[in-house]
Amino acid sequence: MTGRAATRPRPPVARGGREVVLAAAGALLLGLAALPVERTSVPAAEAAVFRAVNGVDVVPFVLVWPVMQLGNFLVVPAAAVVAAALRRWRLALGLLLAGVGTYLAAKGIKDVVVRGRPGGLLDEVVIRGAAAQGRGFLSGHAAVVTAVVTVAWPWLGRRGRIAGVVLAALVCLARVWTAAHLPLDVVGGVGLGLLVGAVVLLVVGRPR
Repeated sequence: MTGRAATRPRPPVARGGREVVLAAAGALLLGLAALPVERTSVPAAEAAVFRAVNGVDVVPFVLVWPVMQLGNFLVVPAAAVVAAALRRWRLALGLLLAGVGTYLAAKGIKDVVVRGRPGGLLDEVVIRGAAAQGRGFLSGHAAVVTAVVTVAWPWLGRRGRIAGVVLAALVCLARVWTAAHLPLDVVGGVGLGLLVGAVVLLVVGRPR
């Protein structure tokens, strides 16, 4: 057996239309979420959704807090380390690029679309845990967890994909429930996460 015959071919890498469509959808979602946002007021419909979520009081905060941290930026290097340990080098690189890209993009958007936190804009807000500081739009937690799930999606099986979507949704709900963000903040974060994740997949590729 020759050395050439014994060498395993590298798995093909795909890049294409899916990522372009996903990036466009993320950009559209981000833009639509930002349009109604104002510096000193909250649209009536958004305020109603916020109160419906924030007013629920059946789950202890101690159970929600760990789930909410899945949107913390520290999840990015942790996930990349796990991917590297499994020898998924392309995935590890993609996770790091998505994390850094999401963080920088979120900071830039916060400087353009300026809005405070729910406690400073609405009355009778139930703040759970430490009050969030700084600007509210958009939610960095929602953006990070969405970007991580988007980049990891091609490497996940059916159960992993369902778990990823459920956990991302729980992070978004938790940010509203704790009064860290208003609903459009997390919608904008999801849009940014989809946009950045899709662009990263275009760069690093995905397994066929």
